[in-house]
Amino acid sequence: MALISNTYGKGRVRVMRIKKDGPVQEVRELNVKAMLTGGFAAAFTDHDNSAVISTDTVKNVVNIVARENLGLDTEAFGKVLAARFLDRYPQVESVRIELHEVKWVRMSIGGKPHPHSFVLDNNGQPFVIITASRAAMEVVSGITGFTFMKSTESGWDQYYKDEYTTIAETRDRMCATAMDARWRWSREPEDFATANAKILSTMLEVFATTYSESVQDSLYRMGTAALAAVPEIEDISLACPNKHYLLINLQPFGLTNENAVFLPTDEPHGQIECTIGRW
Repeated sequence: MALISNTYGKGRVRVMRIKKDGPVQEVRELNVKAMLTGGFAAAFTDHDNSAVISTDTVKNVVNIVARENLGLDTEAFGKVLAARFLDRYPQVESVRIELHEVKWVRMSIGGKPHPHSFVLDNNGQPFVIITASRAAMEVVSGITGFTFMKSTESGWDQYYKDEYTTIAETRDRMCATAMDARWRWSREPEDFATANAKILSTMLEVFATTYSESVQDSLYRMGTAALAAVPEIEDISLACPNKHYLLINLQPFGLTNENAVFLPTDEPHGQIECTIGRW
């Protein structure tokens, strides 16, 4: 039998970096997965570990690079980490680094940012994926589970109908989602953190300020606006479950319900996905 492909590495390497600049400190917490591909087939097929870098060593490299690069944003840190494996180990042909960020937001005390106290931001988890060889390096940024909604200015009508269709048309419904989004960089922006924030804020502005004919309609216009706002990204992929809010029937109680009281449910949910690019 043939070994078709192989890779290995270390997952869930958790590391917190603290950059101290006088009394003001910056915290960056990451969960890192580093996977190596290269001259390791013999370990699978011939009981030969001579070329294999211990996964404990992979973990140590993550920690060492973290110590040497306390202030780098996630994308830049991932690029340095990938380069370290390629530069240090000739048997490594390519590396895939996945970095998931735990978001800490600086506290505001008395109306002023506190220098070293933070609260956890649970809305979405930023991530970065670095895929690197000695010939090329690709950087993808994104966020998972980023949740937002609007209570009106959304509709669903004029869709295809047959004998299996039961949902009623509406021009006024709630629209909510927990978005997974990723964007591929064609070149490095001046500042990754600023560019990432601009991508999200641009998409949210489109969502909030324009009528949504469907989730599909909103996603396309959100992605198009993000590409226009940040020229350094090549394309953007969006995946959005439609978190449903079902109008509760209050007629048995002699009450009306003009889009005021709903049953939140996310199972089953619609799943809408698309990629928008420049070509």
